Amino acid sequence: MNKPLLAGSALALAAAVGTTSMVAMATTQEDADQAQQLIKEFATTLQGELKGALKEGGPVNAVSVCEEKAPAIATNLSEQSGWDVGRTSLKTRNAARNTPDEWERNVLEQFESRKANGESPKGMSYASVVDTDDGKVYRYMQAIPTQQVCLACHGKDLPPDLVEAIDKAYPEDEARGYSVGDIRGAFTLSKPL
Repeated sequence: MNKPLLAGSALALAAAVGTTSMVAMATTQEDADQAQQLIKEFATTLQGELKGALKEGGPVNAVSVCEEKAPAIATNLSEQSGWDVGRTSLKTRNAARNTPDEWERNVLEQFESRKANGESPKGMSYASVVDTDDGKVYRYMQAIPTQQVCLACHGKDLPPDLVEAIDKAYPEDEARGYSVGDIRGAFTLSKPL
């Protein structure tokens, strides 16, 4: 059974489903809080690396930082926390690492629909408990809004040397053409319950 839970609404949902579910909902609220903390750490660390790379050598330099550092940050956080931490998008840059599974694709499409209905992507999230062959898994996603700095490598008009560097690092890149405020993708986290 797939129980949707908008982050921050665990108590209201627990009240709606009854007392027997209150413990489970409180647990998922704790999970949501942990997921948000991991996302904050991931985003802060990656942004620091990217800002340093941009300052040191411009967007072309940032491509290699993103290619090497982003997966390393995700792996490190996963190993330290016991969560599976990553990023995904409907338009991936690295299809081998970031292609969404069916659940993630549905959530990303839901995010796009919510944005189309006027909701800001900033802080937009979704969580649910999913039954798998290995037991229950808590899954959490948070949208990544496109900011001005993102356009240096994900915008519409990229300089030829940058296009060459991106094409070399990511031959199947689809992550271009964004504008400020678009949903660039999402952080995606999961852990067994």
